[in-house]
Amino acid sequence: MLARHPRAPVVLGRLLVDQGLLGEGALAAALEQQREEGRRLGEVLVARGHVDGEAVARALATQLGLPYAPPPLAAEPEARDLVRPTLARERRVVPLAASPRSVRLAMADPLDLGTVDDVRFQTGRRVEAVVASVTAVERALTSAYGESLARLAGEIPAARAETAAADLGDHAAEEASRSAPVVRLVDHLLERAVDERASDIHIEERAGDVRVRFRVDGLLREVLELPQGARRAVLSRIKVLAGMDISVRRRPQDGAIPLERDGRRLTLRVSTLPVESGEKGVVRVLDPRESPPDLGAIGLAPDDLARVRGVLRGMQGVLLAAGPTGSGKSSTLHSALSEVDRERLNVVTLEDPIEWRMPGVSQVQVRPRAGLTFPVALRAVLRQDPDVMMVGEIRDRETAEIAMAAAVTGHLVLSTIHTVDAPGAITRLLNMGVPSYLVAGGLAGVIAQRLVRRVCPACRGRSASGCGRCTDGYRGRIGVFQVLVMTDALRDEVVRGASTGRVRQLARDAGMGSISEDARRQVAEGVTTPHEVGRVLQSEAGAALPCRACARPCPVDAAGCPWCGLARARSCACGAALDSGWRFCPACLRKQ
Repeated sequence: MLARHPRAPVVLGRLLVDQGLLGEGALAAALEQQREEGRRLGEVLVARGHVDGEAVARALATQLGLPYAPPPLAAEPEARDLVRPTLARERRVVPLAASPRSVRLAMADPLDLGTVDDVRFQTGRRVEAVVASVTAVERALTSAYGESLARLAGEIPAARAETAAADLGDHAAEEASRSAPVVRLVDHLLERAVDERASDIHIEERAGDVRVRFRVDGLLREVLELPQGARRAVLSRIKVLAGMDISVRRRPQDGAIPLERDGRRLTLRVSTLPVESGEKGVVRVLDPRESPPDLGAIGLAPDDLARVRGVLRGMQGVLLAAGPTGSGKSSTLHSALSEVDRERLNVVTLEDPIEWRMPGVSQVQVRPRAGLTFPVALRAVLRQDPDVMMVGEIRDRETAEIAMAAAVTGHLVLSTIHTVDAPGAITRLLNMGVPSYLVAGGLAGVIAQRLVRRVCPACRGRSASGCGRCTDGYRGRIGVFQVLVMTDALRDEVVRGASTGRVRQLARDAGMGSISEDARRQVAEGVTTPHEVGRVLQSEAGAALPCRACARPCPVDAAGCPWCGLARARSCACGAALDSGWRFCPACLRKQ
């Protein structure tokens, strides 16, 4: 019989550390959070992004001396019929196989002796427990007992016929949104999106039907087609859950849905938009408990990580995260905040919306409709004796000037800006109308970034159709970066109004690489693939630098200018590259 181990979390964490899957610092932080929230250590570790669910399940199996069941889990019909669906779903167990005297049971929590007793009592057979991850169990339960989205969607027209099915008005839509098939479909749709790690759910009408798509790891894929007449019912149900007005269809609306799943309390941010064919709805999935990774785990190269940490230690200046929408800028800033001493410093954030809760930080939700804009909130924060401030986004001249002025007077300010590369952020600030002297004096550095998909750690991308943990050879994403740190030479050029090309050249001389170069590093380390890098970086601004002699653009990887032949970098007779100013070669010590 299984027995509870009084120090199970510590043993589990130690196993993961010994296996090289978890660091000591990450374990200590997770144990502290586990004690505060009362959740299981494995859940906390997975939520914090330190390990995946399969690693936790394998370690738990080792700890308890039980077999580990890798995904995908398959329930044999005879075993499935032995266990009631309600019991299997409520206790998160999957009956895998059965014999005349026993039933083999996959359990996400093998220490749950009450469930073992209940299954043994119901089946009249001995329970042989095996350990499986929560995700594997949930997927197997959907396959064994669950109702498919397609079948649930197929029931909607009949249900709507009972309540004046066609789009006949608000009352009919409200009645349809309460029908059992619509309720089951929307509930199952939201739960499946969470289980599949979707960041967004898109419900959009097209010619003849309505499609539902999930965005997973940055890519949209279709998961369901709805009958055209079902769109109003499904969107109305989502609006009701989000506290929105179902009668308003000709102007945008926003709302939120609280959702509890696998012991986590998530927030689903809902937005609707009037389009030519009706309405489009998008649901953003936010997990407030899932903190961004530590700064050292977001993918920065060691040299770039050291430069960013140097800016943070300086405790003065504006540090910008630059990139397009969805490139992970907010996650990078929150990771940077995790390195700040939040116990001895006054740290305030201005966000729209607040996606992650951070201990020791005063977080402010910006509300433009109520008059609490970024500039207004930033001025108010400056009267609160702040040491470190995070501004969700620099969108206008007023916000930028206040942030730069605060930096000049001794504050550390973190924010985001929409530019394609790091030098472009300087040009963007100047084009906003921020005085060049203020940009030169206030800006400390820029982190430009993109997100690329990681190769699945289970199958290493060897199968195009994926494995039990992925669908296409990839799982999760990681950043590729370009880091610019302001130097005296750069500040002088900014004050003089230097072009983006000149700024890029000086930053390159000071050690800035390109996003393309960093992406190739991630490929060389086996983190991602050339195909994924090519998809994300189809055209990277900053992939060329002006020649020092003729000023024509040169590819960043070229040894010299293809137009005039000027060598880009000095080199020794032995072939080693030399930095400007070096008097001796570091490879052969030959005098230069």
